[in-house]
Amino acid sequence: MRLTTYTDYALRLLIYVAVAGERGATIAEVAESYAISRHHLVKVAHQLGLKGFLHTTRGKKGGLQLARPAKEIIIGEVVRRMEPDMAIVPCLQPEGQCRIVPVCALRGALEDARNAFLAVLENLTLADLIRSRKKLQTLLQIQP
Repeated sequence: MRLTTYTDYALRLLIYVAVAGERGATIAEVAESYAISRHHLVKVAHQLGLKGFLHTTRGKKGGLQLARPAKEIIIGEVVRRMEPDMAIVPCLQPEGQCRIVPVCALRGALEDARNAFLAVLENLTLADLIRSRKKLQTLLQIQP
């Protein structure tokens, strides 16, 4: 199973904002901390805002804050909502075509693997990912 860079950035952005806490964060500081593109982060933050994970405020005093407590943000939900499709192989896509689909054991096994992967993430919250808050603040150079 492989997640897109988009989802990776979404998870890292949520971690950063959660660790930053009440003061929030800016796209610029997150981009600098992770050494990733501001342009991509703007798109990711916008989608996280639309999907109810972040509050985004534009302007000089703008920034990012969690839209709900970290313990209420389920990582499986974030992944499901950020990934364009969870099809590991083309035959798992809704329009997927393959001659052997009616009897294919591989397709069922891959569906089971995908579901197991997501089930693990459904048991994780953003709060679980930031338990080492002080160490994360140091690594990400976040001033409390």
